[in-house]
Amino acid sequence: MVSSTKDDKQPPRAPLEMQHHESPQRPIWQLIMVSAIAAGVQFGWALQLSLLTPYVQLLGVPHAWSSFIWLCGPISGMIVQPVVGYYSDRCTSRFGRRRPFIAGGALLVAIAVFLIGYAADIGVSAGDKLGAPTKPRAVAIFVVGFWILDVANNTLQGPCRALLADLSGSNSSKIRTGNAMFAFFMGVGNVLGYAAGSYTHLYQIVPFTKTAACDVYCANLKTCFFISIALLVSITVLALATVSEDVFVPEAVDKSNGKKMVFFGEMLGALKEMSRPMWILLMVTCLNWVAWFPFFLFDTDWMGKEVYGGDVGTGPAGQMYNRGVRAGALGLLINSVVSGLSSLCIEHLARWVGGVKRLWGGVNFLLAICLAMTVLVTKMAESERQFTTLPDGTPTPLPPNAGIKAGALSIFAVLGAPLAVTFSVPCALASIFSNDSGAGQGLSLGVLNLAIVIPQMVVSVLSGPWDALFGGGNLPAFVVGAVAAAISGIFAFTMLPSPPPDVVLSKVSGGGMH
Repeated sequence: MVSSTKDDKQPPRAPLEMQHHESPQRPIWQLIMVSAIAAGVQFGWALQLSLLTPYVQLLGVPHAWSSFIWLCGPISGMIVQPVVGYYSDRCTSRFGRRRPFIAGGALLVAIAVFLIGYAADIGVSAGDKLGAPTKPRAVAIFVVGFWILDVANNTLQGPCRALLADLSGSNSSKIRTGNAMFAFFMGVGNVLGYAAGSYTHLYQIVPFTKTAACDVYCANLKTCFFISIALLVSITVLALATVSEDVFVPEAVDKSNGKKMVFFGEMLGALKEMSRPMWILLMVTCLNWVAWFPFFLFDTDWMGKEVYGGDVGTGPAGQMYNRGVRAGALGLLINSVVSGLSSLCIEHLARWVGGVKRLWGGVNFLLAICLAMTVLVTKMAESERQFTTLPDGTPTPLPPNAGIKAGALSIFAVLGAPLAVTFSVPCALASIFSNDSGAGQGLSLGVLNLAIVIPQMVVSVLSGPWDALFGGGNLPAFVVGAVAAAISGIFAFTMLPSPPPDVVLSKVSGGGMH
């Protein structure tokens, strides 16, 4: 009897081991429907990157403090997405495991977009004064809406990727196809979002968006968000109506193992048992995101202030700043196109340079060069800037010449290639290293996410005061990013292990997410 008990007793589950729940494979069109949700999510994210930093300054938030608002992205990415993923794995709703979370995330996005778009109007109704340099009530409404939006985006993305895996069953080819389509629709959403952000008269489609409290720039942003929510809700409703899920029946729990360890306990266990290659990967990824995030925060602000010579506010300087922001949105549109095309070539590029670690190291150096080039473009813009004098005697900057514009937009374009590698290679390496150690890929990618969101939190807190220490502007944070990118490239070349080329390339070409 004793021996039978020993034989029946299951070995303890490793912290990184992931439970698999097999489900039948579904038609490819269902994968396409779920993947299309990424276009709606990324449309709104592109608007955040291109327009919201200038918008918060129009509401009266100083440049040195505007980066703190972006803390919500990394914090929600570190907490919300893992928690939602953990509980969606165990959801026993009659609508399925993932669909309730996807529907809830879409509803939160609608609420957030309303608060962000009408922040200025609600602020004036609540007591803010028209024309005041700072609108505290509008800022408060905006911050609440912005945090809800990031929580909603993280609530959506995790279950969407998990649903793709569920629909693929155990077919690895379909899993790769689903992730590739998800990445493709992310690119589509980026292109649409940046295109909308760069168009100056979009608000005329819905003229009621322009009010006494909301000028043309604000009305254009409001209209962009309305289009975003219409796109997201339409795709989400269509996907959830046509793609069904089976009710999840949880496995029996082994009572002898005591209380189940919750997600964060498993995450701590994963950190304790990580192999050396994973630690090196986390270090390289961390430095890589220290480099990227200042540019994500301040790219359009850099175009408006340093390249075009404008300033936040009204009048000619404010108009010039808005022109620069729109030019920055065009640059992000070009960046998205280059990134999408580059993602299709990663496998061939990795073969050409002799391995994926060399590819990642090389594009980190390219990232460092591009960030350093922002200093050169800024100095050239300042030295060649011309002014005109208004009838009242006020000097007003003229737009930069064609060469300066081309130089700035070229930086956006070239950065598309490193961005494509950043969004695929680290996840692929995490997947491969977890396979080599027998670890589960779900928690391995969750651990990798910490190396992405923690640098974002650090940059969000420090970049504004760091820029202010050197007289304001965006260049100090960009210079720190260039140094971090160069160090990341050195570590990638010298310390990062080289997995087997054939395995790496198959993982990368499949999107790096399994």
